[in-house]
Amino acid sequence: MGLLPRRPNRIASVSVVLAVVALVGTVRGADEFLPMLPEGQRWELFWQDEFNGDEIDPSKWDVMGDWKRRDGFWVKEDAYLDGQGHLILRTKKDGDRYTCGAVRTRGKFEHRYGYWVCRCKFPTQPGHWPAFWLYTDTVGRVGDEGRDGTEIDIMEKPWREDRITQNLHWDGYGQDHRHVGTTFTVPGLSKGFHTFGLYWTPEEYVFYVNGQETWRTSAGGVSQVPQYMKLTEEIGKWGGDIAEANLPDHFVVDYVRVYNVVDEP
Repeated sequence: MGLLPRRPNRIASVSVVLAVVALVGTVRGADEFLPMLPEGQRWELFWQDEFNGDEIDPSKWDVMGDWKRRDGFWVKEDAYLDGQGHLILRTKKDGDRYTCGAVRTRGKFEHRYGYWVCRCKFPTQPGHWPAFWLYTDTVGRVGDEGRDGTEIDIMEKPWREDRITQNLHWDGYGQDHRHVGTTFTVPGLSKGFHTFGLYWTPEEYVFYVNGQETWRTSAGGVSQVPQYMKLTEEIGKWGGDIAEANLPDHFVVDYVRVYNVVDEP
């Protein structure tokens, strides 16, 4: 697809355990968790997809494939709507190869700052993993740290247990590659729906799981450029042995929303 591959094997995350109750995400509309803002400001819903209907909206999403990706293939048929308000990214065995689904908003919705949130339910089998992340094609540039584009991994879950990782990558993926990240446990994370959010300002990133802050950082100088969303499945050894998986398996996304900060009228 012309994008440089990510390198999860280079992650040297510091693990922490969150002493929080794992809330099954039930928020919608006015009940959505939103970070606190200073007096005189409010959140305004700017972009959303509730995945209603029978087909992925082509004005919002580019369905990725068909091409090689890591130890498998991204193919278009593995990204679809279930007709019940969900995006499905399927992982399956197809003959002698393994395939999975991926979508992105590249060229359709690219934005900077605000609060980005996804509500989803995880697959259960080894050998693959889901991710919700932001990207821009300038991540490969070297010289201005992450200000000219940062890979922002709001959620990756390569483990079957209740752990996820959140990461930043900038200055490409070669010898100048820079990275910071965190890995932590949320009890009950592997069952039911949960929300994963990012509050991105010009000064810092603040990450959330189920409305609980999990990580705050300004590493890389903070991206100052518009970026697009990606919802992906990945097949590779970071997620375990795909040969042991009972396939097909499914990453289920309920919604994605993006909010802007605006002044009170």
